[in-house]
Amino acid sequence: MPVIIDGEVFHEGENVSFDEVFRAMADDKDVSTSQPSPGDVTDLWDSVLADGYDELVYIPMTSGLSGSCYSAQMLAEDYGGKVRVVDNHRISLTLYESVLDAKQMADDGKSAGEIKAELEDKAYDATIYITVDSLKYLMKSGRITRTAAALASLLRIRPVLTIQGEKLDAFAKVRGVMAAQKRMLEGTYQDIQKYRDLPKENVLVGAAGTLLNKEDIERWGEKIKAAFPGHPFLYHPLSCSIACHTGPNAFATGFVCMNRRV
Repeated sequence: MPVIIDGEVFHEGENVSFDEVFRAMADDKDVSTSQPSPGDVTDLWDSVLADGYDELVYIPMTSGLSGSCYSAQMLAEDYGGKVRVVDNHRISLTLYESVLDAKQMADDGKSAGEIKAELEDKAYDATIYITVDSLKYLMKSGRITRTAAALASLLRIRPVLTIQGEKLDAFAKVRGVMAAQKRMLEGTYQDIQKYRDLPKENVLVGAAGTLLNKEDIERWGEKIKAAFPGHPFLYHPLSCSIACHTGPNAFATGFVCMNRRV
């Protein structure tokens, strides 16, 4: 998805890094994002299909947070069933796991239609919790009002937000980073209990963020691994399209049930 920094368009993973975007926000540059252009999407699909593949699976971020999923579904109508657009209501590290699950199913010989159905059927077997350092970016994107942001800043309240399915919702309001991290770990633990019959190796626990400091990343990861021993662990920076809304120095954690073999 395009990232726009002071009016200049970049593409994540091609000509701008996570750290560059995070630092641009920390330097108070104007950072925003937008949907991929229809031409970029169809060019990608055409290149895959021209490379000898009969069909493909396209997994955009949840339709609850971006119109890019609906746009892709509309574009796919011109491909005669060769392109299957998945809306499994995920984002960030849970979406990352969806891609790995899809690859596993493709390697096992499942069709694009079967992969789409499986991913959408398992859509809600995942949760993300996140806390932000400043509400400025959520206010800028229209996620909260200016009054709410000002009040939270005055009271030194740090919100804990959650993504369970389609949308970003409030989970808790606390004071301080440590309290926010504690609530996120508690929320993740409670959600994982719904899947306690699964082997731990099938429930991945992850960390994410827009952290600028390597030591902060390591400390956050170690705290999560200590809270969930025996579970596979993954750290991944928040994608730039999410970071534009959270701002720098956001912390996130969550879990996702894995369907793939490890």
